[in-house]
Amino acid sequence: MKQLLLLLVLMLPFTTTHATQPLPGDSIYHLKLQLTDQDGHRQLLAERRGRPQLVTMFYASCQVVCPMIIDSMRATRNALTPAERAKIDLLAVSFDPARDSVAALHGYAEKRKLDAPAWTLARVEPAGARQLSGVLGLQYRQLPDGEFNHSSELILLDADGRIVARTSHVGRLDPVFVEAIRRQLGGT
Repeated sequence: MKQLLLLLVLMLPFTTTHATQPLPGDSIYHLKLQLTDQDGHRQLLAERRGRPQLVTMFYASCQVVCPMIIDSMRATRNALTPAERAKIDLLAVSFDPARDSVAALHGYAEKRKLDAPAWTLARVEPAGARQLSGVLGLQYRQLPDGEFNHSSELILLDADGRIVARTSHVGRLDPVFVEAIRRQLGGT
């Protein structure tokens, strides 16, 4: 019995996960945000820790730029090998929670064929959207007609939620960004 306990104690450092390690100071996972996805599942942003994330912000009723952002995300993912795709998650968070209900996000995901679990479309409360956009370095403002002016970027987070790469190339594949993702995935 003593030998079994000793073995378990010795193995403890090797079984430590990301979740038990302190977050790096520059991790976006310090934000206490509750995400609600396109299927109504709730998750704290920090629960995404442990896997690299390809992140953006958008709004589902956008007719021009946001579909290009999502298409760029899809093209970026498709440029990866199947093994690489299996190691990264895609997260698109709405900055229009007033209109982007769970049903609206679900409809958008179905229409655009953005299948879970690889794709997560999420909403947060308005203050949370503002906090997340600030931490990600994305800007947006609502116009009088209800549309938005906004940044258009894809952001790569490492497994601990640190920004390691970004691209503003929308509407076409950014090979430099794809290579940054590959380097990140090689280290996971």
